[in-house]
Amino acid sequence: MKQFRVLDPNLPDQGARSLCALAVMTKAPQPGRVKTRLVPPLTPEEAAELNKCFLRDTAAAISSVCSRRPVGDVNASHSEAATAACAIAVYTPVGAESAYTDLLSTAFSLLPQRGNKFGERLYFAVEDLFKCGFGSVCLIDSDSPTVPAANFAEAVELLSTTEDRVVLGPSDDGGYYLIGVKKPHRHLFEQIDWSTERVLNQTMQRATEIGTEVKLLPAGYDVDDHASLRRLCNELLADTRSSKIAPHTRKFLAGLVKRKKLL
Repeated sequence: MKQFRVLDPNLPDQGARSLCALAVMTKAPQPGRVKTRLVPPLTPEEAAELNKCFLRDTAAAISSVCSRRPVGDVNASHSEAATAACAIAVYTPVGAESAYTDLLSTAFSLLPQRGNKFGERLYFAVEDLFKCGFGSVCLIDSDSPTVPAANFAEAVELLSTTEDRVVLGPSDDGGYYLIGVKKPHRHLFEQIDWSTERVLNQTMQRATEIGTEVKLLPAGYDVDDHASLRRLCNELLADTRSSKIAPHTRKFLAGLVKRKKLL
């Protein structure tokens, strides 16, 4: 069985100081526990399988960024990120590590989630990753499989500055698919109306209140209801869409559409 390194915030790695943690927030993909708003039209088993595909595609995009050489390497191209990155999966529940054996490459390390409410889980993930020794942190959702690796690479580059700043990847529903920080600002995750169209604007307001610059990435969208699933099908299964975007999700959806006529 594939063995992942499980990070311990109490045992910081000094060598991680030059790295940006690209950390995907994930719940073990068990039927009836993930993507429940997609049931129906999907069955709980189909929703869990779709969630696995989302994670595979997001993890592949993260891995491609982490495999690039940082600027300063004579063999690095100008398009590569200015700071090296490290692939992390911040997961729940504890004890579900084996669920990621066939979903993540061995380049990933695992970090258990802490906290109860959503904002707490995000903040504690940031706090724990900084305790692990990383120089900057990006938290990435596992619901936006079409976000390209270039967006993650841009976030890493934007965080390579010595100045404090917040990087946000806006979602079409008013939330964000990525938040990147250089310091563990708890205020960014407080007084936020989670799961509403106000999340992005409220987070930008929190950044303004603490005097931190905000940089925005290209917009994306998350898939958590029937309408966004239909949009995903239309985009991924169109002949004009790049075959490099979300290949695992594309393949699974093609089979679903054929069987269930989701479009």
